[in-house]
Amino acid sequence: MLLLVTILAYQPVWHAGFIWDDDRFLVDNRLIKAGDGLYRFWCTTEAPDYFPMTSTTLWLEWRLWGNNPLGYHLVNVLLHAASSVLLWRVLARLKIPGARLAAMIFALHPVNVESVAWITERKNTLAMFFYAWTLLWYLRFENTRRRRWYWLGAGAFVLALLSKAAVAPLPFVLLGLVWWRRGRIERRDVWRTLPFFAMAGLLSLITVWFQSHRAIGSEIVRADSFWARLAGAGWAVWFYLYKALWPVNLSFVYPRWAVDASKPLSYLPGLLTVAGLVVCWHYRRHWGRPALLGLGYFGVMLLPVIGFLDIYFMRYSLVADHWQYFSILGPIVLVAAALAGAWERLGRTNPCLGVALGGVVLLVLGVLTWKQSQIYADQERLWQDTLAKNPACWLAHDNLGATLVNKGQIDEAIRQFKEAIRLKPDYAEAHNNLGAVLDKKGQIDEAIRQYEEAIRLRPYYVEAHYNLGTILDNKGQTEEAIREYQQAIHLKPDLAEACNNLGYLWAKRGESLDQARAMIEKAVKLEPKNATFLDSLGWVLFKLNRPREALDYQLQAIENSSRPDAGHYDHLGDIYAALNQREQAAEAWRKSLSVEPNPQIQKKLADLSAR
Repeated sequence: MLLLVTILAYQPVWHAGFIWDDDRFLVDNRLIKAGDGLYRFWCTTEAPDYFPMTSTTLWLEWRLWGNNPLGYHLVNVLLHAASSVLLWRVLARLKIPGARLAAMIFALHPVNVESVAWITERKNTLAMFFYAWTLLWYLRFENTRRRRWYWLGAGAFVLALLSKAAVAPLPFVLLGLVWWRRGRIERRDVWRTLPFFAMAGLLSLITVWFQSHRAIGSEIVRADSFWARLAGAGWAVWFYLYKALWPVNLSFVYPRWAVDASKPLSYLPGLLTVAGLVVCWHYRRHWGRPALLGLGYFGVMLLPVIGFLDIYFMRYSLVADHWQYFSILGPIVLVAAALAGAWERLGRTNPCLGVALGGVVLLVLGVLTWKQSQIYADQERLWQDTLAKNPACWLAHDNLGATLVNKGQIDEAIRQFKEAIRLKPDYAEAHNNLGAVLDKKGQIDEAIRQYEEAIRLRPYYVEAHYNLGTILDNKGQTEEAIREYQQAIHLKPDLAEACNNLGYLWAKRGESLDQARAMIEKAVKLEPKNATFLDSLGWVLFKLNRPREALDYQLQAIENSSRPDAGHYDHLGDIYAALNQREQAAEAWRKSLSVEPNPQIQKKLADLSAR
């Protein structure tokens, strides 16, 4: 029943597409498509973050459904549903009242939609699946003292960490559950959790390294002081508690707070949090015991995301719905237990009333989740909804502009990019995107100015260097274009497009043909089925007077192109002519003319006939 209800509540996700960084994370991720991608995810630092278990699932699924988003979405929903069932069994084993109700609320809570409907957050749903197994197996070990359950739990925790390191506080949770069951924590309990603390510490350090060196790099995500972060942490706890209890006006990107550490009132939310926990501890032998467990769990599981550690998304907002996916269980369990107790008392006089009230709560949550899921149907709807709730979100303006470009609404896209720049003048991405769309409109000089501004704001902005190189190449400024391509490759050696274009420019100048060949071969190695790169390599090999090798690559280029252009067939004709295969050369040039009339190719055909 729980599985079915969850799947139905997320029905709009069945028709959803890819959003925001799903492209970088999955669709355009070369490691996902590479045959040796699994090795590179697990054993290299090429990926922007270290969550190799999550990447492994996507690597495998890419071979099943490729660019079709349905499969990824369904796996996310099924993982969420399965985790809900496992959490029900955990709560039942702890003898917490309303265990089934709590699991159903977790399954249908609209705050969790962001984690389930966004493919990139496979990190959350997969980590939660292993996290729930860890709890269940550890509790079985506590009951039976059979060590196989302990080691199964430890193994599941490693897999959870390798899916997303945000589950690192789990050892504290294990100690909290021991306290809940026995009223005390003994030395042996601490010893048993030490391996869990060690695993959490090691993989957390690896994740922090990847965040700082790969995901964030030279960018400044937060420049505020420790005291501002401390005050902001208190704000975040109350924000998440509010959204857990009243899940309305949920937004993909919330307004970014400006926390003034010099004002004493900024620390009030944090002080209230500490005071609440102290009061619960004081009354721990009575009503404070369940409150301490639920709220203590909530606070502990929020520790990685309340602002003490830099996370790239904090560039846009200091809070996010998907960051409380693991912690939200605390408030849910408290509410479910309270409702279960109230309904039990009501049931003594009217047995149907409690069931009816429970059904109403779940129905409301299910409807809210269904409506929230619709927002994630496509990029345009997501960013428009974000702007309706957060009009000053420069990220949303920029990404809505990129979506409108893909729809051909160029003028509206320009308006969105300019609004993003107005709201955040130092937003390099918006300058780069504005440059690209101005290039499409033929406003070359203004496009160049925007690219240069993007590079001034962020000197290591690979895409801006590449785009500037391309527009300078098209403008005939070869030397300047070469410098920009070289800079892009220096910053990102595996940027195949820049490698190909640089090699092609070198070859066009007639200099350094061997160097050009080596650069284009690097591009082909990175993307072996890219028709443009194969065509470039064939052409350069032809220039090097190696027509038989050139022929092989040229034929591969045409085979891998959905619509071969005139240049592909022109190059093929040149190669056949060099091999003295006149009929094949003539056929290739005729195909080139059928794609695009060209007097020079007509002359080649005439000269061939006159021989």
